[in-house]
Amino acid sequence: MDLGNILSHLGSFLGTLMFLCAIYQKYFPGHIRSYMEKYSRLGLDLARPYVQVTFYEFTDHMFAKNAAYSTVKCFLTGRSTAQAKRLKAQLKRNQSLVLSIDEREEIPDEFHGVRLWWGSGKRVSKSKVLPFYPPPSADNKSYYKLTFHQRDRDVILGPYLNHVREEAEAIKARNRQRQLYTNNGSSWMGVVFEHRATFQTLAMEPSRKQEIVDDLITFSNAKDFYRRLGRAWKRGYLLHGPPGTGKSTMIAAMANLLGYDLYDLELTAVKDNTELLKLLIQTSKKSILVIEDIDCSLDLTGQRKESKKDRGDGEDKKGRPVKKPSNVVDDDKKAANPSKLTLSGLLNFIDGLWSVCRGERLIVFTTNHVEKLDPALIRRGRMDKHIELSYCRFEEFKVLAKNYLGIERHDLFERIEGLLQEKNMTPADVAEHLMPKTEAMTHEDRLESLIIALTT
Repeated sequence: MDLGNILSHLGSFLGTLMFLCAIYQKYFPGHIRSYMEKYSRLGLDLARPYVQVTFYEFTDHMFAKNAAYSTVKCFLTGRSTAQAKRLKAQLKRNQSLVLSIDEREEIPDEFHGVRLWWGSGKRVSKSKVLPFYPPPSADNKSYYKLTFHQRDRDVILGPYLNHVREEAEAIKARNRQRQLYTNNGSSWMGVVFEHRATFQTLAMEPSRKQEIVDDLITFSNAKDFYRRLGRAWKRGYLLHGPPGTGKSTMIAAMANLLGYDLYDLELTAVKDNTELLKLLIQTSKKSILVIEDIDCSLDLTGQRKESKKDRGDGEDKKGRPVKKPSNVVDDDKKAANPSKLTLSGLLNFIDGLWSVCRGERLIVFTTNHVEKLDPALIRRGRMDKHIELSYCRFEEFKVLAKNYLGIERHDLFERIEGLLQEKNMTPADVAEHLMPKTEAMTHEDRLESLIIALTT
């Protein structure tokens, strides 16, 4: 059969089809057409055993943003770059380029051996809008559509969609700018966290650093472990050592390693236990709660107070002088600090019933005098890992020399190694001597400055 005959038959078929459609529209009543369309769709659904779930960008309620659409969009961003053939690009406010799948594009996915497909498109609305209300743009009608076989309904609508949500949350946490918060009354105020400290630049012996890094990563991946144990997904760290040994720098390195926000809690600004719990509830997942210099925060960290009858008020019943215990707070100190926060409230905040209100959290205490802390505050289970940060030794010095001088060996290193074994100097003091004071200072000048400080 030649091309002319094919076109002739095709034209006859199309003409017949158009005639039948016209007859259908003209002579079949509307209610009969609706029944026929309904049952024809049911027949098609039986013949095509696939289920579709649509995630619209906006809900039907005054075009409110649909959180499920944003979650799917975040989830598909990485996959679309690797698998889709048609992509659309957008610039974010920070001028970074974001790629996502274009309309009417489809990408496959697999979950526990189940095959499924994601597609995107736009819904064309025929409804009229009020003249005083701006009509929605084409973008406001965007959607994502998930298609899968009906035999896999339980797997997709349960575990898979939970997987999509958790993966999207992890992606958002990795990509968002981290925040540094401090408390103002019963609320937090924050700024962008821009500290660049990492464990690579931290002045610490390499094996100890690796031990801490492994512990942090194990914790961040231990959601199922904590859930199986029925414990809150949190871990406490106590950093102790002399001033200038890098406690605050280590906290910044922790935040940068895990991508967590930082909440710097100032206990002296908290009025009572209730306000402390309000602050806890407002914190987010994937965060580090920090209380620096816990030994200096209110009267919470020393030995527990004796009862009033045991205090003494200058003399005993026989008139003999009695020395007031050092752990008793004077009335003038109480007046200067009207906080009603108690040690019991702080302990409940750390690992009581309220501590489970947010998951995946580190709680970090720092102190220069660990011996002053109440044993109940730092016992295992509250402060799970105790990390001592001490004076600078040669391993720590080599890290600082690489950071500040960009060198890993020098003729003066051997002499510095011996001096650091004889004299205690904090990493902060060592770093100060390695800092260039003028542009003319050479590496040798700065090392000589350190040697002079260690020998005087």
